Amino acid sequence: MTTPPRGSSPIATAMAILRCFRPGRPVLGVVEIAEEIGLHKSSVSRMMGTLEAENLVEQDALSKKYRLGLGLLSVTGSLLAHLDVRRAALPVLTALSASIGETSSLVLWDGQGAVTVEQVPSAHPVKHSAELGTRYETAENSSVRIFLAALTPVTRAEFLARFPGSAERYEWLSRLDRDGTCVNLGDTMPDEVGIATGVHDHRGDVIAAILISAPRYRVDTEQLTSLQDASRAAAADLTRSLGGAAPHS
Repeated sequence: MTTPPRGSSPIATAMAILRCFRPGRPVLGVVEIAEEIGLHKSSVSRMMGTLEAENLVEQDALSKKYRLGLGLLSVTGSLLAHLDVRRAALPVLTALSASIGETSSLVLWDGQGAVTVEQVPSAHPVKHSAELGTRYETAENSSVRIFLAALTPVTRAEFLARFPGSAERYEWLSRLDRDGTCVNLGDTMPDEVGIATGVHDHRGDVIAAILISAPRYRVDTEQLTSLQDASRAAAADLTRSLGGAAPHS
């Protein structure tokens, strides 16, 4: 049950009403809302008129019941755009590294490359890790390909033109990538494997990538598949925690 509004503040009443709408109850009538928050239906009805005028709720013409309105996006858009993805990623990376025994990182795109902004190193004595702020710029890097795939063709071509032969290399490597996960199987360092999967925002756009780094001698074909699955699962967890959506088809 929704917490009743405290006092007679119109803001408290409005918030109590908005909290009544949940995934299992997306459409509600005035009587249902009044019963849930403990207010008279006339008070709820007046507030619904105000919320509708602000496009925070919308009324169905036939049933006269209400659902949340698109005006809420104008209120939450700034928050969604500035959520601290690094803070949200740390528990995901911690769980990922604990489960696979390898280093996991969060990388962001700064327009010039993929940059490591958070990392949980492997507990193994022999491991692959990078300093925070490390930038990856070539098509051989799995995290770079995650972001390149999300760019427009023109922007991607402009980036690849900085590195002779990168366009052809990118096209060849990208054909090997599967299910939103890119693999660097010793392409940048012979003794290292990198596996990256994209993290998506509420529009389904790539905003970050989860990167797993491991010594190549520890990764056989079976283990590679397992790490790809773990990378996808972790990226999906972080996407959900940020209120993100599935990637565009």
